[in-house]
Amino acid sequence: MADRYVDFNIKDASKVFFTSDTHFFHENILKSCHRPFSSINEMDSVLIDNWNKVVPQDGIVFHLGDFAWGNKLQMYQDLIPKLNGEIILIKGNHDEKNLPRNREECLKLFKMILPQGYGKIEGRYVYLNHYPFLCYGGIYRDPKDLVYQLFGHVHSGKIQTGLDMPRMNLLLPTQYDVGVDNNNYTPISWYDVAKKIETQVKNKKNMTMWWR
Repeated sequence: MADRYVDFNIKDASKVFFTSDTHFFHENILKSCHRPFSSINEMDSVLIDNWNKVVPQDGIVFHLGDFAWGNKLQMYQDLIPKLNGEIILIKGNHDEKNLPRNREECLKLFKMILPQGYGKIEGRYVYLNHYPFLCYGGIYRDPKDLVYQLFGHVHSGKIQTGLDMPRMNLLLPTQYDVGVDNNNYTPISWYDVAKKIETQVKNKKNMTMWWR
């Protein structure tokens, strides 16, 4: 990314949503992440329905990576028009090989495709990356000026048993996993993310001692 700061051009934060690790078309994800669906067709259908129940037609969805499995352009051209809102894709580890090879046509399907994002939403600086950071600037400020970091990749959630789960207690309270496995297979709004992080910060009042 050429510039550290990206202008997300957010005019109405009530229409901003986040998600990650949908893994559309990825059959193995059913088993590896214990997803409660009988088939990939059922999973994709539920993910689409859940998305459209919360995201308005004029919404913006920041998808923090691992969007779909398979790199055929037609699959994306069939899927993305079914999803409400414009999608800003922050690339995950699976996207490089699974995004269609025809990048010019692929770029037409997303509002942006970025390796990461750093910008303001309602005056709050937010880092967007597929992966959780170990540390980053702005985590020891006053609560009103704290910088948030939203991520995916780890597939956290109550029923998850992945290799990353033991490390989740190392996260800062200013971080949140927006992946579908952690959010009832549904995009989460900016306001709900902010509430969750505010609660996490409140429960760890001394930010310099939060891990003890």
